[in-house]
Amino acid sequence: MTDFQAIADRVELGALCAEFTDAGMMRDFDRLASLFDEDGIWRIPEAGIELVGRDGIRRGIERSRQLWEYFLQTVHPGSIHLDGDTATGRAYIVEFGRLRDGISHLSHSVYHDSYRRTADGWKFTERAYEMHYVDSTPLTGKASPALGEVMPGKLSD
Repeated sequence: MTDFQAIADRVELGALCAEFTDAGMMRDFDRLASLFDEDGIWRIPEAGIELVGRDGIRRGIERSRQLWEYFLQTVHPGSIHLDGDTATGRAYIVEFGRLRDGISHLSHSVYHDSYRRTADGWKFTERAYEMHYVDSTPLTGKASPALGEVMPGKLSD
């Protein structure tokens, strides 16, 4: 690949997907919503969820995260298909956690994404989540302290 713009676009789109996971893990709901175009859509069909627009996405993710005792997600790069100022792609997701009602969750999933280049860089126009594997076997581990707390004997600021 010798098209430097295509290389830059691919790097930026990969960073956008990583930023989504990071914002969710850090509970930075404003940053997560800002990764979507103004009228972006986030769909999770298996859960009957469709969040529309940055405000809807922000409110929806905040409500959703309140249901979890803990939640961890990792993202793995998938394909990217560029078409000028739009693109489509996939990102592979592994996540696990425990809901406050005690139900455990482990899944391997894929996001089917649509992107648009804006004045502020690439944004999601749509993220559609598709689960490929789900396991509700009880997780026996323990969550670390809440974000922002320093664990005794660990690195601090």
